[in-house]
Amino acid sequence: MTASIEQLLEQLYGEIEEAKPMPLSNDKCVIERDRILDMIDDVKAEMPAEIKRAEDLVANRNDYIASAKREADAMRKEAEDYARQLVNKDAIVREAQAQADDILADTEEKCRMIKSAASEYCEDALRRMEEAVADAYDEVKQSRAKFRSALGALLDGPAAPRRRMYDAAADEDDY
Repeated sequence: MTASIEQLLEQLYGEIEEAKPMPLSNDKCVIERDRILDMIDDVKAEMPAEIKRAEDLVANRNDYIASAKREADAMRKEAEDYARQLVNKDAIVREAQAQADDILADTEEKCRMIKSAASEYCEDALRRMEEAVADAYDEVKQSRAKFRSALGALLDGPAAPRRRMYDAAADEDDY
């Protein structure tokens, strides 16, 4: 399946929303367990792809910064070479040094601005990714809690076998 995590979670939410209510209960419903578990597996399968995309963003930012540094170094070298050619005359040398300094200062400022913009962009993208993953995780936890509730109600019947139910909250503490 090539659906995004958001699409998968929307489908999961829709399945739970559209589930038939249990008799005499407003907050409990009957869901198709295997289908919901398959959807959760799909969400878990998509998470590494989302993380990979975030890592790609960071790698692209690093490449962009390295490229800007190379460009700045090339511009600096060009300015230094130009300044050396003008060494013969004192006035020209002073002017060339001033221009080289200006070019270097401009280049360093541009490099700083590019780094800052790239960092802000990556930080924002990673923040949004973190929020999306956190939201997805929260929705999965809520769905699991609702599922456990519904399952608990089913298992609490008179002929229900007694076995320990999986506790996601306790499992979460292990991380």
